Amino acid sequence: MIDYAPPSRALRLRNLALQLSGLLIVAWSLVPFLWQLSTAFQPDRELMATPPHLWPSPATLEHFYNVFVVKQFHWYIVNSVIVAGATTLLCLIFGLLGAYGLARFDVRGRFGILGVILSISMFPQIAIVAPLYLIMSDIELLDTYTGLVVVYLALGLPLVIWVLFGYLHSVPRELDEAAKIDGAGPLRILFLIILPMALPGIVTTGLLAFIAAWNEFMFALAFTSNIEHQTIPVGIANFQSLYYLPWGDLAAASVVVTLPLVLLVLFFQRRIIAGLTQGAVKE
Repeated sequence: MIDYAPPSRALRLRNLALQLSGLLIVAWSLVPFLWQLSTAFQPDRELMATPPHLWPSPATLEHFYNVFVVKQFHWYIVNSVIVAGATTLLCLIFGLLGAYGLARFDVRGRFGILGVILSISMFPQIAIVAPLYLIMSDIELLDTYTGLVVVYLALGLPLVIWVLFGYLHSVPRELDEAAKIDGAGPLRILFLIILPMALPGIVTTGLLAFIAAWNEFMFALAFTSNIEHQTIPVGIANFQSLYYLPWGDLAAASVVVTLPLVLLVLFFQRRIIAGLTQGAVKE
């Protein structure tokens, strides 16, 4: 028989501390969203009550009516889906090809190239918005989907290449050599061998690119001027007037635009966890 040794007091305390830390992180992340959700269903008069009410009583759908019917918020959602979706797709296509070339081929000075690529994304947005505005104006891309996608692609591609490089670099090179013996070319190796193995990392990187494009505000505000092309952050900023902030409408819109991101993360949860842990175990 194997004697069972109960865990020591220090081990129990450490496990308890880890569980409490996890609960605090969950509460820190979840409570603001629950507060917004409660605010979205409370009438305006209740929002100014002292002390504030944690539970909407009575509940109302007035703010959601204002968001979708009065302010036509669904158009902003459509615009964000188009811009963020196109940006994510192009970032993954070009980023995958660039990261594959740097990770799987003997490129001289590739880490220096990666450093230059990453440094491009470190420029503060406020410093480049004016030059980019002039360029977009000259090539007539202001107030278009194309203009926003081009800018977001330029901003997101360096990070996508850097992250995908790490995932692709962790795939054993013996697979490439075996495929070359069988007559496979570089693109066939990429799409039939490397891509399936790096899929969790690609999904994780795609979500990062999508969320960045979904939440971007400054360039969307500078480069668009009407509801036909303005994205969600600009639409929410347009809710406020000179003398009044519609907190209930803002909360309802925030809940509406946060839910798709939460659903995406939940849907790809297993892929994200696999992508975050990929490479942790050395081959």
